[in-house]
Amino acid sequence: MINQVYRLVYPGQFEITYKPRTISSDKVIIRPKYLSVCNADQRYYQGKREVSVLEKKLPMSLIHEGIGEVVYDPERKFKIGQAVVMIPNLPVETDDHVDENYIRSSRFRSSGYDGFMQDYVFMRHDRIVPLFEELNIHTASFLELVSVSMHGITRFTEKSHNRKKSIGVWGDGNLGYITAILLKRKFPESKIILFGKTKRKMDYFTFIDKSYQINDIPPDLELDHAFECVGGLGSEMAINQIIDCIKPQGSISLLGVSEDPIELNTRMVLEKGITLFGSSRSGRSDFVETVNFLEENKEIIKYLNHLVTKVITINTIDDIRHAFEEDQVSAWGKTVMEWKI
Repeated sequence: MINQVYRLVYPGQFEITYKPRTISSDKVIIRPKYLSVCNADQRYYQGKREVSVLEKKLPMSLIHEGIGEVVYDPERKFKIGQAVVMIPNLPVETDDHVDENYIRSSRFRSSGYDGFMQDYVFMRHDRIVPLFEELNIHTASFLELVSVSMHGITRFTEKSHNRKKSIGVWGDGNLGYITAILLKRKFPESKIILFGKTKRKMDYFTFIDKSYQINDIPPDLELDHAFECVGGLGSEMAINQIIDCIKPQGSISLLGVSEDPIELNTRMVLEKGITLFGSSRSGRSDFVETVNFLEENKEIIKYLNHLVTKVITINTIDDIRHAFEEDQVSAWGKTVMEWKI
């Protein structure tokens, strides 16, 4: 069969590529249904990566957040028409001491390897996870982002000490919102405190215990642990604020992505014995845990539903371009593409 792949050939310009594929392979064939636009996709679309990076990775199909339905399974492990979330990480080897998303040889869709903007996606059985009916399909489209938060919290549980009376979350965007939701449910006895920049965004965090704007943090405030979900150049200020607020031997989970190096107050990191650790992307176990967690805690799905701000039907390449342009002007939430092309 001939599969149509919709690739970004250079910033702002998509083209169709035709790729021959065989249905006699061992891959499950998935028809994408709902795809979510990520900041990483936007950086490629807007040309905000280094020229050398763009030259190396383009042309490339974008999008690594999405769900689809099974149209063919040679092993009949999945039912035809079954809704599944697609895992973008593609490990080619295993390591007993390193998670699949940190193995350097692993490939990642929409980052040097074609993403989900295709007529059909051919996937290994271990790269898809079934969904449950009660999960809103638009919300399910960005389960990958939820799994990233879940992965970071799993690592936090492993690396932090047991005193968790107070946990701070820096960042009032999508990642901060999701992380705060999961933290509040996983650590119900902990006081979850938000530190944000924009009051309008902070108002969405109705489930937390307390919030402060970053320019109005009490000088005597102390936290046991904290999560940095800011990214970009703003992460420098956020991390240094956390270092000031964190109690001795607390932990700082770094989740925000910054393209440029930032300066940290390492003197106080040493003086307080602070543990800093980074978390990036996620693997199959994180997707499975995320789906199971949401199925067992359905009441928090309504909070995740608030992140869906735009649903745009995609019938043509011009519709794809329109979705990315609309996403650029969204100050909050996720843009979801209903994939009908």
